[in-house]
Amino acid sequence: MTIRVLIADDQGMVRTGFTVFLDSQPDIEVVGEAADGRQAVTRVAELRPDVVLMDVRMPVMDGLAATREILSSGDHLPKVLILTTFDLDDYVYEALRAGASGFLLKDASAQQLAEAVRVVAAGDALLAPSVTRRLIADFARVGPRRPRGRLDDITERETEVLALIAQGLSNQEIAGELVLSEQTVKTHVGRILAKLNLRDRAQAIVHAYETGLVRPGE
Repeated sequence: MTIRVLIADDQGMVRTGFTVFLDSQPDIEVVGEAADGRQAVTRVAELRPDVVLMDVRMPVMDGLAATREILSSGDHLPKVLILTTFDLDDYVYEALRAGASGFLLKDASAQQLAEAVRVVAAGDALLAPSVTRRLIADFARVGPRRPRGRLDDITERETEVLALIAQGLSNQEIAGELVLSEQTVKTHVGRILAKLNLRDRAQAIVHAYETGLVRPGE
């Protein structure tokens, strides 16, 4: 199945470069572009893409506000991949709270760009260890928010899995840590997301910190 992508960036050369490369991939199609956040919101409603590549700093409406509006519409909800120029700027925590599924540095290679689109389209979060570290630092700075749900809603084993997700571990790494099969871990992750009404691993990490399951410095 072809992954339909919308590129939202105020720099025309960036949009063109991304479009040329992504359109050359057999499983990806760029269906539209947007030069600011407001235009991105409108184009998502019109084109219903699977993935939005969203720059943060744009005129009219920034990428965080656009992400919040797109993902709170309750209609077609694409995956949002935040584009940033320098190690996530100062936006990692708020972007994840807004519902972003991951982050991509603008100096990433063409192959990294295509793979990032595939990862978030598949429902996974794109969170490198450096991103998780920045999330922890930002959480320590801004403090807790109202949690989405209670940890009482999940089992003891699922709580263990969620804690390891929050530390940035992959399914394979979690399987090794808990001596489980990777498929079993994948099943646990799916149940955690469903029970806590979370979109993906990115929101699961935010949830783990907000509920106090994992604390900065642990």
